[in-house]
Amino acid sequence: MLPLRVTTEASEPDVALIHRYLSQHTSWARDIGLPLVQRSIDNSRCFGGFTGSGQAAFARVVSDYATFAYLGDVFVLPEHQGRGYGNALMDAVMAHPKLQGLRRFSLATSDAHRLYAASQRAVQVLSRCEPCSAAARPAPPHGCLRDVPAVHRS
Repeated sequence: MLPLRVTTEASEPDVALIHRYLSQHTSWARDIGLPLVQRSIDNSRCFGGFTGSGQAAFARVVSDYATFAYLGDVFVLPEHQGRGYGNALMDAVMAHPKLQGLRRFSLATSDAHRLYAASQRAVQVLSRCEPCSAAARPAPPHGCLRDVPAVHRS
């Protein structure tokens, strides 16, 4: 297994790869345009996971770095899954110095509740603040955040 190098360097993310994955392989960003993906990357703290062969994983965090953070667009490319890269990526997110001591750290998911519930890293992220709650309702066709099931702490 190749080690995963996780970085938050703004010049590192493979925007074309991220766009392709999000627009073709996710329920929450299906058919999203490249300009919107670029803008979301430009205005977020992005975590890229890289192996010797290129980018293998991605996550982005939107935060004021004082009271809240929202974790989104988390993925490991299918050909790299099952190698612990998701855990390594979550470890890097959890350890980032600007994301410590927040009152709220949220993640919205419409289709990965079991995955996040089973992930110790996600449980750590989602349990930084209590109480933790989950709403279970179907995701909307256009992915409006207010209508997506949310796992959050407040």
